[in-house]
Amino acid sequence: MKTKITISLLIVASLVITTGCEDFLQKDPQGELTQEAFPVTASDALLATNAVYVSIRTWAYHSGGYPILDIMSDDAHKGSNPNDQLPTVGPYETFTHTTTQDGLDRWWSALYEGIKRANVVIEKVPSINMNEQLRNRYIAEASFLRGLFYFDLVRAFGGVPKVTSTTPATKTPRSTDAEIYELIISDLEFAAQHLPEKSLYAPDDAGRATKGAAKSLLARVYLFMGDYKNVEKYALEVIASDEYDLEDDFADANGKNGEHGIESVFEIGAMEVEGAGGNQYANTQGVRGSPNRGWGFNRPSLDLRYSFEEGDPRLDATIIDLGETLDGIFIIGDGTTPDVVVVNGIVTEVECYNQKVWYPGTNTITQWGHNRRLIRYADVLLMAAEALNENDKPGDALPLLNEVRERARGGNGSILPDVTVTEKNALRNAILEERRHELALEGHRFWDLVRTGRAAIVLGPLGFQTGKHELLPIPQNEIDISQGSLQQNPNW
Repeated sequence: MKTKITISLLIVASLVITTGCEDFLQKDPQGELTQEAFPVTASDALLATNAVYVSIRTWAYHSGGYPILDIMSDDAHKGSNPNDQLPTVGPYETFTHTTTQDGLDRWWSALYEGIKRANVVIEKVPSINMNEQLRNRYIAEASFLRGLFYFDLVRAFGGVPKVTSTTPATKTPRSTDAEIYELIISDLEFAAQHLPEKSLYAPDDAGRATKGAAKSLLARVYLFMGDYKNVEKYALEVIASDEYDLEDDFADANGKNGEHGIESVFEIGAMEVEGAGGNQYANTQGVRGSPNRGWGFNRPSLDLRYSFEEGDPRLDATIIDLGETLDGIFIIGDGTTPDVVVVNGIVTEVECYNQKVWYPGTNTITQWGHNRRLIRYADVLLMAAEALNENDKPGDALPLLNEVRERARGGNGSILPDVTVTEKNALRNAILEERRHELALEGHRFWDLVRTGRAAIVLGPLGFQTGKHELLPIPQNEIDISQGSLQQNPNW
């Protein structure tokens, strides 16, 4: 049985406090329970907290994010049938997206919907007469998720409106990047202080935010800020907790056998149902055609394929090729999608799929059951290694980097030898390459290139323009709604 936050509670909570995102979430709540009357009891507090988690299970959350993650990098193409969603998804691959591009407003709204729900908990639960420890845990869970939502926003759009109240001003201007990061860090520090460790949760609570998840996200936030001292601090605290380890088999790190396992720091649970409880993030990338399991977007690139070291088992565990058999299922693919794409006599694409969203089964519904990993322990190890190197501690960085490589080679001593280089720039390059292969197609590559200043060199041939494409444009409809209080990002 897939143990997750109880689906019925999630659905109920969603109905209770769902609000729109129009005019910065100013739309009135629907139904009998009003914002003023909910939550008021301990059971209400649970429902309100669960409702925040609903936000990361929605189509809007996943569909807004997936084209922006890997398709805007050298690791993936649009994928699917050549003409499928070409005007809406295709521009992300060529950096020709606009201020009205499909997905931008949907993702923005989904993130602010999550923030709205988190604000309900953070603002109202403190006054509820209930067990203090449980009360603080609920607030900490909401704080963790609000920090996650704002981190997505600030990375993607820069300084955004800071909404921390259930009754924000009608027109909320953009805050600075620094102000948003200050809020994120405050939220995550509170979460790290009050959340339990993963091992202290009951099985039925698998999937809730934990102390390790809060500290790992803090490390990721500081990594993007370039604050390597704090990256080292929080990543090493997660490592020292002994709550996590690498799965023996790399494929299990994102696969069914590793759900809520030893490597999972934070993941979005899913069930084999369309709609509430299912994971359409996986559905959008599932094998297209035979077996008919998904739409086939986010196709792994040849550049990614050829970047793996010779013999690296992670290549086969990352990419599904036509003619491959997985869990007894023969992969044929989509007869309307070219097996190869040839431009000027050169093969530029091959039909293949993201294996990290694979879930055993032969139909579309089974694909919905994949649990999406947002943070896993391998990432924590690599963040720690990167920070230690930047902090002039290469001797401490190497064992962590090589721990990841050791798991990857699976006992085969003839491949993936330990990295021994200690010169800072060379070790930095080795760690970033390891991140590319270990975390491929998990939504890290674009952000890694941007934060390290390498986006122009790597993505320039794909259309990336310095001073513009580091950020996404603010959705034009949000600017229109704001009546001038929101200003567009530079060069858009």
